[in-house]
Amino acid sequence: MSSVAASVSSGDGGGKPPVPTHVAIIMDGNGRWAKARGLPRAAGHERGVEALRKVVEAAGEIGIKYLTVYSFSTENWRRPASEVSALFGLLKTYMQKDLNRLRKEGVKITIIGRREGLPKDIADLVAKAERDTKDNDRFYLNIAFNYGGREEIVRAVRKVATEAAAGRVEPESITEDMFADYLDTRGMPDPDLLIRTSAEYRLSNFLLWQIAYSEFVFLDVLWPDFDRGWLEKAVMVYQERERRFGAVTQGEL
Repeated sequence: MSSVAASVSSGDGGGKPPVPTHVAIIMDGNGRWAKARGLPRAAGHERGVEALRKVVEAAGEIGIKYLTVYSFSTENWRRPASEVSALFGLLKTYMQKDLNRLRKEGVKITIIGRREGLPKDIADLVAKAERDTKDNDRFYLNIAFNYGGREEIVRAVRKVATEAAAGRVEPESITEDMFADYLDTRGMPDPDLLIRTSAEYRLSNFLLWQIAYSEFVFLDVLWPDFDRGWLEKAVMVYQERERRFGAVTQGEL
């Protein structure tokens, strides 16, 4: 049994929170990993996919229910065309290779982000992955692809504005919970824990609405080297935190 799983199952009464229900990860450092080894950036991305496979498996085993990973941002279009093509190809390879296994293992796949502008073969594969796993509920894997937090919020605002203009929504009825239903993550709990690898301390336009009260853990490891041990380390850091959600603890009163 892993140290995290043991801590959760032991019920030691120490007041630690359980394993987070929803973990979000900014997978950073593929290019630097490759450069340090004299390899092309594409090699780093390929190794990063292997790291993702390990983390998806580990997350489910230690009790995490939702995993959201930042795969390709709306800003990544600025990278060289060859690298963008390679990233698209890796998503395609991952889906084609792993989709059947993930479906059998009860994993529900959701792709969050903007669908417009994606190549047809990628868009078709995304639709197939979501369609084939839509009834699964053991574990939820959300892949943020062609995603930007600000762009997501703008899309949601446009949807609400359209509903209001058509008379289907009264402005006074708009609440935070109602607005969240127009986001790509509708129906999901907000992330309890946000992890970023590669010792960078930025959010990079990721889940800006959803992480309002998430705990942040920044790790000095490049994503291709991230594995179960690093995930457990981040979860244990999370378990040491006291989540207040704007309130105060009894001892502070």
